[in-house]
Amino acid sequence: MFQKKEDPFHGKTLEMILNYLVEVYGWEDLGQRIDINCFNVNPSIKSSLTFLRKTPWARTKVEDLYVFTLRKEKQAKENNDK
Repeated sequence: MFQKKEDPFHGKTLEMILNYLVEVYGWEDLGQRIDINCFNVNPSIKSSLTFLRKTPWARTKVEDLYVFTLRKEKQAKENNDK
């Protein structure tokens, strides 16, 4: 039977994605992974959202890290279930 791939962004706002990444990595690690000032200098969700909404290349990096992190967590869960 054909299975449709899940869209990792379905039902997710940019704010939800950013909150998730901050929860997983923290601001410091997030700023090392994606070197942008809004993550490294007085970081906040509000200022980061403002920047990301105006800067497509930065938003793409955040979305790519989100997908990578979801895949990594899914693989870890599958390995633990074995």
